[in-house]
Amino acid sequence: MRSYCVVPHSEERKKNMLVRLLYASRAVDGNFTEIVQSIMQQSREHNPKHGITGVLCHSDNVFMQVLEGGREAINTLYSHIVRDPRHVDVMLLDYEEISERRYAGWTMGQANFSKINPAILLKYSALPELNPHQMQGKMALALIEELMATAAVVCRS
Repeated sequence: MRSYCVVPHSEERKKNMLVRLLYASRAVDGNFTEIVQSIMQQSREHNPKHGITGVLCHSDNVFMQVLEGGREAINTLYSHIVRDPRHVDVMLLDYEEISERRYAGWTMGQANFSKINPAILLKYSALPELNPHQMQGKMALALIEELMATAAVVCRS
């Protein structure tokens, strides 16, 4: 007896393909703490339903966020972020297909760079401050990996 393997249609495979997206932005003028809390709350409500995981890093009105999930879900979310009135100067730093997630257990992790040892930032950037608009995408991802390894990322499932 022959067994057959059902191969999903190529469009279905593309939609379900895992991707990782990293972007940077600046917060609009206003209460930065409230903006961060609002983004985290929205992430906790939206991301589980759409299979999205990631980490939000922030400092002095600057955001750097890595998102993982299905290609369609991530692309749709990023298009909303670009139009989100809480963000300006949105810049895509890295986008890649991935075989597995790094942040699978997190609806959205969080790292506040103002509470991090400046020496960690100096490893990956010219100055001891978060300026992802001036960083290479791979260096920014390496910085986030180091923050995870040093337990500087707070898990927000």
